[in-house]
Amino acid sequence: MQLDLNLLTALDALLEEGSVAGAAARLHVTAPAMSRSLGRIRKATGDEILVRTGRHMTPTTRAVAMRTEVHALVRQAHQLLSAQAELDLATLERVFTVRWHDALTAACGTALIAAVHRQAPGVRLRLTAEPGDDTPELRRGEVDLASGTGPPSLPDIRHHLIGHDRLAVAVRPGHPLAGRSVTAETYAAAEHLTVSRRGRLRDRIDDALATLGHERRVIASVPTTATALQLARDTDLLVTLPDAVTRSAREQLGLITLPLPLQMPDVPLHLLWHQRHHNDPAHAWLRETATEILQDLLAPG
Repeated sequence: MQLDLNLLTALDALLEEGSVAGAAARLHVTAPAMSRSLGRIRKATGDEILVRTGRHMTPTTRAVAMRTEVHALVRQAHQLLSAQAELDLATLERVFTVRWHDALTAACGTALIAAVHRQAPGVRLRLTAEPGDDTPELRRGEVDLASGTGPPSLPDIRHHLIGHDRLAVAVRPGHPLAGRSVTAETYAAAEHLTVSRRGRLRDRIDDALATLGHERRVIASVPTTATALQLARDTDLLVTLPDAVTRSAREQLGLITLPLPLQMPDVPLHLLWHQRHHNDPAHAWLRETATEILQDLLAPG
């Protein structure tokens, strides 16, 4: 059975006004058009809905019984299809899943959680580790906000460039290169470790060294920045990482920072989300909050 849901609006007006003419004026249609709608309502419901009593129309017993429910349905439909109400952070209850690089979470996780909880106490954050592959969690709705070093490859993933970070070299105090002027040659001659979720022992730094005729020796690969920095503190291995994102962690471990003796492009930082959330006020607020925190992290100085 196919129903014209516009009849609900007509029925609501008829029950509120108690007349065809009044309902027509309320909905800005002609009286004959409203009369035809009443006929269709009678046919669909099997009830007269309004019956003539002298010079007036009186609702039937069934019409009286359904009046409240019909009005509620029409009101709900208007709310559903109307523009979203203004976001009220004080009453917002939501769980957001944020998937950031582990170094980014370590650097900004505290500030993000504090800012979100201060503005919206009912919002909870689920901070997850980056996956070992490129499965589209954003597309599947498993992740609300992610970080990346490049724009997305999927057309339905939105992104925003936050800024750029330069590369720096971290070594332990007392390392043979500490306090020296590091050249591409001495840098390549040292022993290195890489950070790779997939266990890669080579990255774009090796390509840059190759153009200069150098080759470095990568001793190990580890999946997280935290592990890499711990190893750099306890060994003579060099680890090359984004500077601003890892600055706090390096300082806490007492590591020494050396300039990278290579011309390398800065590392971009993007926020990524699925387009289904683009016009969601709550998600937009989360993106704005995260953007402010990340921009403060990448700010010069």
